[in-house]
Amino acid sequence: MEGLSRKDRLWMHSMRTCRKYCGCHQMPDRSFFIGEYQFPLCARCTGIVIGHILGLTVSAFHAVSCMSLLGTLPLMIDGTVQKFTSYESTNGRRLFTGILYGFGMMSAFIRGVKAFILWANERGGR
Repeated sequence: MEGLSRKDRLWMHSMRTCRKYCGCHQMPDRSFFIGEYQFPLCARCTGIVIGHILGLTVSAFHAVSCMSLLGTLPLMIDGTVQKFTSYESTNGRRLFTGILYGFGMMSAFIRGVKAFILWANERGGR
């Protein structure tokens, strides 16, 4: 790693970390770039992370319905159709479906945690 700039070392570290801990494939044609640097997550995984952050933020202030789980369907459909046909999704679509999926999953998770806490408090009060 000698001779590499601090920016290059940071980018290489973020790519290794995201591959190891996030399980992202990091395919260049399915990723966004800033200048010459590829995002450490593909477009779909980037969307999922954004969706998780949005879901966590919104759930903190508003009750979110389990209907938000319907937001997971577009990603599942897009990914499945892409896997089994010649259809090729775009990075914009991957990002958008990832956001919906991440929001739906995080909202449902937070709702489940809140329900469990209420249940445990009621059960403990008996």
